[in-house]
Amino acid sequence: MNNVTLLGRLTRDPECRYTQSQKAFCRFTVAVDRGKDRDGNDKGADFIPVVVWDRQAETCEKYLSKGRQVAIEGRIQTGSYAKDDGTKVYTTDVIANRVEIIDWPEKGEHRGNQTPSEQVVADSFAAISEQVPF
Repeated sequence: MNNVTLLGRLTRDPECRYTQSQKAFCRFTVAVDRGKDRDGNDKGADFIPVVVWDRQAETCEKYLSKGRQVAIEGRIQTGSYAKDDGTKVYTTDVIANRVEIIDWPEKGEHRGNQTPSEQVVADSFAAISEQVPF
């Protein structure tokens, strides 16, 4: 069984791209706290690379931004590739099946490069998503 559930904050704005067949995919990194030690000191955070596909990728690019808290449900995928100099690089990503925005901005707060009409749509989407996650 390969299931992952994460709760963290985006370390930067998502980057959405398209494959040659026009399939959308989005990459971002989530900072996940490790908790506290016995003395109450923070143990730090892990920085987990996440990949989202298709329509959900486009939604992430539109509504997520650096610092937003998200819940991710998905699976771990490992891989490797060779650099130009022949060295092998190993990768580990979380492939998200579901991304849920935890902290929607306050009504009227500007997000990224949205126009005022997109802001109204986003505010409406936020109200709906409190009941139904996308």
